[in-house]
Amino acid sequence: MYDFIIIGGGIVGMSTAMHLIKVYPDAKMLLLEKESGPARHQTGHNSGVIHAGVYYTPGSLKARFCLEGNKATKAFCTQHGIRFDECGKLLVATNDLEMQRMKALWERTAANGLERYWLSADELREREPNIVGMGGIFVPSSGIVNYAQVTAAMAAEFQRAGGEIRYGAEVVGLQEQANEVIVRTQRDELHSRFLVTCSGLMADRVVGMLGLRTEFVICPFRGEYYLLPKQHNQIVNHLIYPIPDPSMPFLGVHLTRMIDGTVTVGPNAVLAMKREGYRKTDVSPSDLFQTLTTPGILKVLAKNFRPGLIEMKNSLFKGGYLKQVQKYCPSIIKADLTPYPAGVRAQAVSRDGKLIDDFLFVNTARSVNVCNAPSPAATSAIPIGAYIVEKVCEQVGLQGGSFPKADLSANQRAAS
Repeated sequence: MYDFIIIGGGIVGMSTAMHLIKVYPDAKMLLLEKESGPARHQTGHNSGVIHAGVYYTPGSLKARFCLEGNKATKAFCTQHGIRFDECGKLLVATNDLEMQRMKALWERTAANGLERYWLSADELREREPNIVGMGGIFVPSSGIVNYAQVTAAMAAEFQRAGGEIRYGAEVVGLQEQANEVIVRTQRDELHSRFLVTCSGLMADRVVGMLGLRTEFVICPFRGEYYLLPKQHNQIVNHLIYPIPDPSMPFLGVHLTRMIDGTVTVGPNAVLAMKREGYRKTDVSPSDLFQTLTTPGILKVLAKNFRPGLIEMKNSLFKGGYLKQVQKYCPSIIKADLTPYPAGVRAQAVSRDGKLIDDFLFVNTARSVNVCNAPSPAATSAIPIGAYIVEKVCEQVGLQGGSFPKADLSANQRAAS
């Protein structure tokens, strides 16, 4: 019998496990991950950006967690000898409309408490000779890191504190009873007093195993990147982002310096035909059927029909993708766009057809289930993990758990 079982070996699951064992150091804990190692899905297929919190609604959990997570991620990396680079981010406006939108972002960054600098066209050119624009906002606290390395360090910390991790342990069934949760994998039947799930692309299905009717469904969007040739490794000095269109659900194509010294272009956002479909040819008939027969998803696709078609076209033909980049970096040519692994984003969609933009939890008497941990979840993973553990402590208290009193101060110290 375990005291806690955590499902999910991405960065949110590992952060939660790391925090939980600090709060309940004498509890018996197990983390289950279906893959052969940690960070094999969203965590290991993202851009590696340590976000500053430019875009998020002031006062929201996303804004708060991003600001806290930016500092906490850097501190964690310093503590564990993980290389990161605080290279800063430049948001570039290329026309009058984008300049107007940039002014709104300038106000938002102020409300979110960020250090930032307004750049004229000349100042932009001085910082970035290969980038053109009418102006920009420079946010120095943004950075880059390898989040798979961060997750592996979290896993090691959890294990050093006495936690157990089982890889290759896909959960196929859950049953909540009065005093325990039964967790079935392909090989074992496990028993735990409490359950925490951080299952990303499979969040709705895992919650469904508990017999709950979910008010959301996960819609997978593949984000495709290109890699620039090595001769372009110095093409930019910072992370280069366009000014986002507020009518579009995602941020647009950007130039990202990677921690290995390379530069990527992307991502776009196209509907994936498989939950974990990283290639254009990856198709799951059952996943695709569910996607195309879910009313909420169909409403989202209908609302975004025209931009969706543009994204699909740009996915199939480099020319359209290239035009988005050449708006602010005209020296890049089509031959510079070389293959690079894609990622798949788990986008929670409500049954009435809305993209769920903030955190979503579905809890039962003996479980806390993270159903939506939106971008920037990797940046925010440390404070998100602390927040999830606070939710777990509440559930333990409601059930009269006989653990030693939760040391919430240890949790808060870990998140700071």
